Amino acid sequence: MISGTAGGLRLEVPRGVEIRPALDRMKGAIFSSLGQWIVGKRVLDLYAGTGSLGIEALSRGAREATFVDLAHACCRAIRQNLLKTGFRGEVIEADALRFLARDQYRYDIVFASPPYEKKELILDSHPLLSSVPPRLAPHGLFVWEFFRRNRIEDPGPWKVRWQRRAGETVVVLLELEG
Repeated sequence: MISGTAGGLRLEVPRGVEIRPALDRMKGAIFSSLGQWIVGKRVLDLYAGTGSLGIEALSRGAREATFVDLAHACCRAIRQNLLKTGFRGEVIEADALRFLARDQYRYDIVFASPPYEKKELILDSHPLLSSVPPRLAPHGLFVWEFFRRNRIEDPGPWKVRWQRRAGETVVVLLELEG
């Protein structure tokens, strides 16, 4: 954790599962850009890993968070991290895209840090770009992490609010146009 009410706590990292925990400087960039907007919001953390983005949002005043990860070890670590920080959240062991297809809730912000291939790709047809919009509340935001050599050339209905790079990762903050 980098800030908020749980600032300074170290989160459990699951063993035997390859994950990329969000870098502190990247979390700092994300949450400083969100500022007080995060307070009272409903958050969805997809491909949650340790749950660090959703827990950071709770630490900074988000109302509730749902964590989705396919790996049992990750879900167990997220539950431990919620206990450690004193926050509550729903942890769902599921494939993120299948979850999006069947979930009925709308979220103010969706975080997604899916596994990625380390090669140059254009992400214009990535399923997240079409699966996330039905789950966003009005004026909702989508924070997506991907490999630095990937890019979005035609984001479709999305407007890029900002993009940051740290190491081999890019994080882009998207909002629906209109």
